[in-house]
Amino acid sequence: MGKEIDHLGTAMGNILIDVVLPLALAFIMFTLGLGLKITDFTRVFAMPKAFAVGIVNQMILLPIVGFCLAIALGLSPEIAVGMMILALAPGGVTTNVLAKIGGGNTALSISLTAVVTIISAITLPIIIAFSVRYFMGSDAPEVNTLSLSVTMFLMTVVPVVLGMGVTALSPSFVDGAGQWLGRLAVVLFAVIVLAAILTNLDVLFDNIESLGPATILLMGIMLTLGLLSAKVLGLSVQDATTVAVETGVQNSTLGIAVGAILAGQILGGVDGFSTFALPSAMYGVLMYFGAVPFVLWRRSKH
Repeated sequence: MGKEIDHLGTAMGNILIDVVLPLALAFIMFTLGLGLKITDFTRVFAMPKAFAVGIVNQMILLPIVGFCLAIALGLSPEIAVGMMILALAPGGVTTNVLAKIGGGNTALSISLTAVVTIISAITLPIIIAFSVRYFMGSDAPEVNTLSLSVTMFLMTVVPVVLGMGVTALSPSFVDGAGQWLGRLAVVLFAVIVLAAILTNLDVLFDNIESLGPATILLMGIMLTLGLLSAKVLGLSVQDATTVAVETGVQNSTLGIAVGAILAGQILGGVDGFSTFALPSAMYGVLMYFGAVPFVLWRRSKH
């Protein structure tokens, strides 16, 4: 009887990872696509300076800081790779909401999120392959970057494009149902984060002393660097707020999903969420304690 229960629990865990998680992420990305238009991509040419600093911060500065933190804090190999996954994850719906709350340039936030999401389908697998070799040693299994890239494309870019298609074909549907779908996406995000944490409690407690500070430091450093870089380049208060949020807040749901996919590739799969996903899960909880006070402070500056 006990073995049957264990098998049932394993089967349910596999369904959660292999089916529910990808579908939930795809739905969240679909809600991101709702309301997006082609002009959200071409708009970047109208604000090149703000867009350029946002892209450089996310695509170059953020991975470097994540890499340095993983080494400086002596994170275990799998946790360090998970930290890199988090650092490479683009922003999501959350960054758009936070930018709006903070009085930032919401249009810039949407454009940055959309463009970086597409680019990340290519860059994230490549840098993750390097991270696995670096942190897990030369004997670590090879990462199939093409497979990971295609999977990311199907879970992120395709749903965003579908959401854009729905917006173009039925704007009235987006006006009516978009808000409720967005709320459902928030609920799914919370469920994914909670499930990732609960299935890794032992690993979480073993690494809490390093993992907690690592995720908090990543956010704090990147919010600060995002704001400083924007100010140095003379961006407006609104644009600076948006650049800081897009630089310092990552899509933890995507990080959890990529961690699960990577575990399936190089570890042959695991029961429940993988250790690779733990930094993103921890971040998904802690980010509100840093991001919300930050945007409320920025709101007071307008």
